[in-house]
Amino acid sequence: MTGPAALFDLTDRVVLITGGSRGLGREMAFAAARCGADVVIASRNHDSCAATAAEIEAQTGRTAMPYAVHVGRWDQLDGLVDAVYDRFGRIDVLVNNAGMSPVYDKQTDVTEKMFDSVVNLNLKGPFRLSALIGERMVTAGRGVIINVSTHGSLRPHPSFIPYAASKAGLNVMTEALAQAFGPAVRVNTLMPGPFLTDISKAWNFDGLKHNPFAHFALQRAGDPTEIVGAALFLMSDASSFTTGSILRADGGIP
Repeated sequence: MTGPAALFDLTDRVVLITGGSRGLGREMAFAAARCGADVVIASRNHDSCAATAAEIEAQTGRTAMPYAVHVGRWDQLDGLVDAVYDRFGRIDVLVNNAGMSPVYDKQTDVTEKMFDSVVNLNLKGPFRLSALIGERMVTAGRGVIINVSTHGSLRPHPSFIPYAASKAGLNVMTEALAQAFGPAVRVNTLMPGPFLTDISKAWNFDGLKHNPFAHFALQRAGDPTEIVGAALFLMSDASSFTTGSILRADGGIP
C-alpha cells in the first residue's frame, strides 16, 4: 500500500485503550479497528467493555477484547498486561485514556480519599502501565504510548484542581518517557478540550445568556468524533517523527 492511506494504516496492530468503553476512548477504539487494528477495551465495568467490544467486532470485523480493570489500582495492572500479551503476543499502541474529575463546591470539600483517587487513576496508573508495556515495546523494537490529558492542565480552573494537577503531571511524564523509551517507542500527549460526551451532560449552563465557548477560536465544544483524526495521527506511522509532544485538540482555547 502506498499513498496517504498507508500512513494511517493500523492493520494487525494491537491497540489497548483504557477508559475505552465510552466517550472519547470509545471513539478512538472504533477508529483504530476501522483502520485495521485489534483492540483491547479496558475499564472498570466489564459489561460496558464487553458491549463495546461486541459492537466493534460486528461493525469492523476486527478482534476486540474486553477487560475489567481499575487503572488506579497498581496491583491490577500486571494482570491486564499479561492477559493482553497472552492473547495477542504484543501491544503496539497504549492509550492511557481513563480518568476522573470529581465535582466539589469549595477546596475544603476535597477529601484526602478523593484527591488520592484522582491522582491514582489519572497519573499513578498510567505511569505504571506505561512502564510495564513500554519496556516490552522497547524489547520488541517499536511501540506507541499516548497519554490523554486535558486543556485544564494548561488552563486550570478552581473547580477541578486535583484533576488539572494530575493531568499536568501526565504532560511531564510524556516528555520523560519519550526520552526513557526512545528511539524505539514514541510517547505523546493528546490534549482534548471540552467534548460533548456523556460527561458533558453534567455541565450546567442553565441561565447563561452567552455562549460559554465564545472565547474559543471555534466558539463551540467538540463532537466526540472530532478526536479521531488527532488520535489516529498519534497512533500511526503518520506521526513517525513526533514524540514527547502535546497535540491540542481543544477548539482553540486562548
